[in-house]
Amino acid sequence: MRYCSTRGGVHGWDFQQVLFSGYAPDGGMFMPESLPVLSRNTLRCWRKQSYTRLVVEVSSLFISAELMPRDDLEALVHAALSGFSVPEVVRVSELRDGLSVLELFHGDTMAFKDLAMTCTVRFLDYFLQKGHRRATVLVGTSGDTGGSAIQSSRSLSGLDVLVVYPRGRVTPVQEKHMITCLQDNVHVFAADGSSDDIDQPLRRLFADRELVRRHGLLSLNSVNWSRVMIQLAHFIYAYLQLSGMEGKEEEEEEEEAALPSLEVVVPTGGAGNIAAGCIVQQMGLPVQLVAMVNTNDVVHRTLQTGDFSMAADVTQTLATAIDIQDPYNMERVFWLLLGRDGAFVRKMMETFQQSHRYTLTEEHRKVLRQNLSSGTVSDEGILETMRRCWQDNQYLLCPHTAVAVWHHYNCPHTSGLNRCYIATAHPAKFQEAVQRAGLTFDLPETLRALDNMATRFQTLERSLNWCKDWEDKLRETIQAVSLARKNGVLYYS
Repeated sequence: MRYCSTRGGVHGWDFQQVLFSGYAPDGGMFMPESLPVLSRNTLRCWRKQSYTRLVVEVSSLFISAELMPRDDLEALVHAALSGFSVPEVVRVSELRDGLSVLELFHGDTMAFKDLAMTCTVRFLDYFLQKGHRRATVLVGTSGDTGGSAIQSSRSLSGLDVLVVYPRGRVTPVQEKHMITCLQDNVHVFAADGSSDDIDQPLRRLFADRELVRRHGLLSLNSVNWSRVMIQLAHFIYAYLQLSGMEGKEEEEEEEEAALPSLEVVVPTGGAGNIAAGCIVQQMGLPVQLVAMVNTNDVVHRTLQTGDFSMAADVTQTLATAIDIQDPYNMERVFWLLLGRDGAFVRKMMETFQQSHRYTLTEEHRKVLRQNLSSGTVSDEGILETMRRCWQDNQYLLCPHTAVAVWHHYNCPHTSGLNRCYIATAHPAKFQEAVQRAGLTFDLPETLRALDNMATRFQTLERSLNWCKDWEDKLRETIQAVSLARKNGVLYYS
């Protein structure tokens, strides 16, 4: 398996190179040069596999055995997913009236990011140990990614992790998952701005090829292909569990009979999950995808009218982790669905990054709509969905999952088509939203314990030249941390 950039300037890279790169050198994002096909026989063989085994099977399609022998891959994935709070790692809750929820939040930080993050960090550590190397991870987060990156990496001696989060725009639990980690390899910054603001200095740092080379700088956002790759398994697992494929196989013995479809509804922010869904769709998995957003609705506007543009400001909503106006993984979707034309994607994304606006042609919008539909939900819609799901099922949704489940209560069902709703986080992480919905819950002991833990973080103030100031502060930290490691001393003394 070889990888190329969505902007056409890079071809022929292997998984290890891509894993350690984040953005491609031409500013694009990495994608496989070709996609494997999920045949009926493959799906039939995978039907009884556990989620963990399915992650191994999917990963083996994209990581060559020469780079990572199968036995090593299996050991890494099993180790990464062994600490989840339910033995099956992910779980399907089937509720009233065909409401099926795929729970992806049973990891350390109670968010779906834990699934791909734990595996990706294990892959990084594997190659670092083989090469006797160190690396520095730089992560911008809208809430969950930062905590997951920290919890996955804090015990690994070959990695330093710098996380930048938007101060006042994450929940207390999300913040505590980051600032209570006092390991010497963890460095947390609270920025006076939005997650989209944070992306600007981070992009500039990653564009400095000498900085990247000298300090082994890499990303663990879903910019990193490995994160998206692991997320392919969410959709395949959902399909095998909920599509009705098994019953269809028993009824129809003819090999040519069409497989049933499954509609998968995804709360969407940075669009990593929905990009993964588009990839498995192109691999032959019969899924119909729905991207649900909050009032930060750039993905919805893009699909409905072709208006791929950022609003003047990010709107703060109850679904904080998807308060995003720059859904960077849409670049992968555009490349995948609009002809895999690197020159076109480069022009499109450079225009968008310079002017924060691009208008798709009607032809391109129609192609996107053939593969992907969308909807948008207000805060009141989120709260009403949380209340109704509790009233009907005594099942508590987080506000992000409610963005998806709103679709269940407001969009007519297609007869014979099963649906799956992606649950991205545990409701306990979003106490304010639960309380505003008039609901209550018992806070898990692991979260109550965070209140009594010491904290450590640095601030990035909103100055007149804030972007350059933040870039300089992060650059200085990266250089100072590398120097401490070179000298064999602790950074925090």
